[in-house]
Amino acid sequence: MNTDLTGKNALVCGSSKGIGKSVAIELAALGANVILASRSADLMADIVTQLPNSISQSHGFLVLDMGVEEDLIKKIRTLAMTKPIHILVNNSGGPSGGPILSAKPEEFNQAMQSHLIANHHLVTLLSPGMKESGYGRIINIISTSVKEPIAGLGVSNTTRGAVASWAKTVAMELAPFGITVNNILPGFTRTERLESLVSTWAQQRKITVDEMEKQLFNVVPMGRFASPEEIGSVAAFLATPAASYLTGVSLAVDGGRTKCL
Repeated sequence: MNTDLTGKNALVCGSSKGIGKSVAIELAALGANVILASRSADLMADIVTQLPNSISQSHGFLVLDMGVEEDLIKKIRTLAMTKPIHILVNNSGGPSGGPILSAKPEEFNQAMQSHLIANHHLVTLLSPGMKESGYGRIINIISTSVKEPIAGLGVSNTTRGAVASWAKTVAMELAPFGITVNNILPGFTRTERLESLVSTWAQQRKITVDEMEKQLFNVVPMGRFASPEEIGSVAAFLATPAASYLTGVSLAVDGGRTKCL
């Protein structure tokens, strides 16, 4: 099985922590040259020094805010002119929680900008380089809410579903060029975002965080949260030559929690 990414350039968004950071580490371990992208220069500068690094590899980072459209377009256009990006990992922090009927229109606008619109700009600007180089992998980190909406995450559920439909359409259009587009749907993963959500849910139910976690464990057949590394390894596989005939898929990595097929 060919999982060698030597000579491939990867842009990993939201890679200053959590799942994005783990994806970056796994891609570097397979030989890719990794460019981190997030709003935090200090965190990324430190992570770059931690990435697996052979004599042929070169890593770096790009300060990028997915919610600032003009700046994103300018920086990604410049990047595309300097080198082809063979692997794009779209990953951005989730919108704030809350019931959908309490959400304000501007919350939907902001979430769509940071996820759907930002992803679209990244793909339209970077896919020409993938076509020219003959290699392309686009991986979107979304959520199991694509298959089963999660209570209390109204804006997120809506936005994630839109991204999944967009990705399926993009997959059909790019497939003739050998470029794959796939979605990873992480289940409960031990990240800062999940810890924040668990704390909020515990307060709403007037129970402890430990008790809230146990309730969540009970709905996961494997009885635990995922580690970011477990999501990262799946993303890395999708980026490899071994996954060349897999496209347009939304893959739940959730310990068996999602009940639908």
